[in-house]
Parts: sequence; structure tokens; C-alpha cells
Amino acid sequence: MRQVIIIGSGPAGYTAAIYAARASLSPVLIASSVEAGGELMKTTEVENYPGFAEGIQGPELMIAMQAQAERFGTEIILDDVVKLELEGDIKRVTLGNGDVHEALTVIFATGSAYRKLGLEDEERLSGHGISWCATCDGFFFRQKTIAVVGGGDSAMEEATFLTRFADKVYLIHRKDTLRASKAMQERAFSNPKIEFLWNKEVKHVYGDELVTGIGMVDTQDGTETTLDVSGLFVAIGADPRTHLVHGQLDLNPDGTIAVEGRSSRTNIVGVFAAGDVIDPTYRQAVTAAGSGTVAALDAEHYLAALPKEALPKEVVAQADTQPAAV
Repeated sequence: MRQVIIIGSGPAGYTAAIYAARASLSPVLIASSVEAGGELMKTTEVENYPGFAEGIQGPELMIAMQAQAERFGTEIILDDVVKLELEGDIKRVTLGNGDVHEALTVIFATGSAYRKLGLEDEERLSGHGISWCATCDGFFFRQKTIAVVGGGDSAMEEATFLTRFADKVYLIHRKDTLRASKAMQERAFSNPKIEFLWNKEVKHVYGDELVTGIGMVDTQDGTETTLDVSGLFVAIGADPRTHLVHGQLDLNPDGTIAVEGRSSRTNIVGVFAAGDVIDPTYRQAVTAAGSGTVAALDAEHYLAALPKEALPKEVVAQADTQPAAV
């Protein structure tokens, strides 16, 4: 029996683990068998995370977070959660290997996954010219020519933001009308650095070590064209990883987990959520880390309010033997 189980190993999950471990809650963190560390494991240089004046590689940052969580006593399990039973006082988490872990609280921090184009070289050139985050990577494209794919608000926002760095931004959309809000469209249309390419789909990305160009197909007549660019930003949306909690936790219309106000509390008592899985807007490592802090503190306060006589004996014994956090 655990006091806290954390599901997810991105900045939100690891930060929640650090805080929970320092509060002597002996958390276990389920980090996934193949995607431990989250989306930052696929990122190269991270220059906007506080405390690293010269920047840090994404995988290096996540390895450091893991080490910090383990230093304070977090147990990390490299396996996948296949089933959650969240109702009731005792939460049950079933792993792919068949093990069932029980806890009084669960922090759900599984993040979100950017939608991809499904191109052959998309993974290979990820972090080498292909990006899903202008805020993260725009700085690396100063005085370059780049392209953005998408037609919604996020694509307009990404393209507009990237004009701070790039000399030219092509905005590629498979239709001849946008689904973005009127205000976002007008902002993009009025920017002299943005050129719209209508009725086009990106079918190829070229480059050996870095992106050098893209190949497009016209959605109306099928003609193929190429475009010389140094970067490709994919802005076709992101999906929060919530499939494990469908039918248990309340979701917002955008698919993120609903929480109470600025807290991490979900509709089920003792279950908390943090990071990109509750955030459709910012999706930054630093905001996810802050959200993980909130979840750990909420879980700590919840556990502290439980009457001691109602706790399982093993949890009481475990708490009595833990040194105080400093």
C-alpha cells in the first residue's frame, strides 16, 4: 500500500515526485516502458527552462529530474499502466506485467502528444529542423526561411511568433479557408513575413542531418512542388493522454482533465492531475513542473487531513518510520 502513486514521467510527474518524496510520502512513479521522460526526451536544446544559462539538452534535463526524484526516495517503475480503478478510498493501478499497486492517492500526469503528419522522415528529423513548439525552438531559426503546417489558432499563433526570428514564414494549409478565429487570421494576414500556401499537403521532408526542404502535393490538382526551408513546424493540434481515465475522470470539452479552479483536484476524491493533461494552452516544461508542485501539495494536504485510525496499518507504519523532510 502506497500513499501516492504518480503516473507519468515528464516535468509534472517528476516534480510531483520530488515534492511528495520530500514530504515523506514515499511515492512510486510509473514512468512507462518506452517513453520515460516524456516529450522532452525528443527535444535537443532547451534554452527557456530557468536555471540553465547556457541551455540544456532535453534528455539531460529529464535524467536530472529523475535523479533528483530518486535522491529523495521516489521508486520509479519502468512499465505501462493498463488499468486504473480510482473510485473508493483505495486506488488500484494495474501494470502491463500484471502487478497491481494500491495507494490512497493518485497523481495523473501523462501529458499530451502532438499530432504528427505521419511522414517517413518525421521522427528522424525531429529536433533537427522539425518541431512542434515555436516557443521552445523558434530562437534557433533566426534569419531562416521556415514553414508552419496547420489552419487553426495554434498554427496562426506559431507562425506569428516565429516571425520574431525567421526572415520568412510559409503557412501551409490543405484547404483554402482557415478554421482559426477571425482575430488570429487577421493578425497572420497582416504580417508581411507570412505567406500562405493554400490547398497544399506536406508529403516529404528533405535533409540528411538537418531539414533542407519539403515536398508538397496540391489537394485540388495533385501537382507536386518543393520548397526550400530550414525548418518545419507542425501545428495541427495535440491530444492529452487521457484514455486510461475515460469514464472515470471528468474531461473538459477540449479533452483535458477537469480540475477545481487552480488546484489539481479532479472529480474523484484522492485523485489529482497535473501538467499538459490539464493544460490546453501553455504546454511548457516550466508550467508543467509548477503544476506538478500543486498536485503534490494537494495530495499531501489531502493525506494529512485523513484520520489516522482510518489509514491502513502499513501506511501508518511507513509514515512513522520516515524521516522529516528538510
